[in-house]
Amino acid sequence: MNAPHTSVESLRAVLDGLLDGMSSRQATQSVERLIGHYRGRTPTDAPVLRDRADVAAYAAYRMPATYEAVCSALAAFADTLPEGWAPDGHVDIGGGTGAAAWAVAATWSGQRPVTVLDWSEPALALGREIAATHPTLREADWHRTRVGPALTLPPADLVTVSYLLGELTETDRATVIDTAARAARSVVVVEPGTPEGYGRVIEARRRLVDAGFRVAAPCPHSGACPIVPGTDWCHFAARVSRSSLHRQVKGGSLPYEDEKFSYVAATRLPAVPAASRVVRRPQIRKGQVLLDLCDPEGTLHRTTITKRQGPLYRAARDTPWGAPWPPEEE
Repeated sequence: MNAPHTSVESLRAVLDGLLDGMSSRQATQSVERLIGHYRGRTPTDAPVLRDRADVAAYAAYRMPATYEAVCSALAAFADTLPEGWAPDGHVDIGGGTGAAAWAVAATWSGQRPVTVLDWSEPALALGREIAATHPTLREADWHRTRVGPALTLPPADLVTVSYLLGELTETDRATVIDTAARAARSVVVVEPGTPEGYGRVIEARRRLVDAGFRVAAPCPHSGACPIVPGTDWCHFAARVSRSSLHRQVKGGSLPYEDEKFSYVAATRLPAVPAASRVVRRPQIRKGQVLLDLCDPEGTLHRTTITKRQGPLYRAARDTPWGAPWPPEEE
């Protein structure tokens, strides 16, 4: 696999100049409206990204975070697959300016057919412009299409659906997932790490399992999620460097923030899911580490790793939220 930071540095270099000529107030207003849609509270049957100003604001503000979240999900998925596997083709539904296409290219090296579908022509136009700077995305196809009942997809090894479902009606969400399931060997869905985003991921997960897919990540099983609806939600975090626009809109002095996301990676391939998955930030205490795990039996439990366990304790101290457990022996 490629190193994701290499691509994100290239991506940020391209994004730096997108807001040239846009007033600070205009950029902030576009971002604040888009945040409402991103959090999944305002489903719509029209494109969210309406014009160049919206697209530039979205790309500068949200694209790096979307990229990092999708990279994290893809890395977890890739770890479950046979060594050396890479998708022969990639279709991104609702791909906008191409964050998921960049993430797939960072996860698996080499050339492959890439198709990005979106209903916002301004987003697609900027996506083409940005992709022209990427060595393996220059030949990608960018198609304007209505993401809804009439959606059709070419066959593909991998279909991604990232930060899209919250923009759709419930009926269109079902159509997107069912259409992806018919076209793809593997489907990765990423949504914001909110209770609403998690709910959309769980419904997508259910539809994919019903279509014959096996869950590869994050779950160590393909059974029902053990979380009682309304009591909690499963999500993870990806570290994202803050841009000047981030600091302008959100304030604060930290040079980074954690992008919270929920996801499911499901496949028809012979994937080997993690033995268990760390589903909360590990709690490091004096002489012990507390890990909250989802296990192959489809249950949640907490395990305590103590200093007396030597190498396992040291591994637990270094284990991040979202990682498989126990660590693979080297």
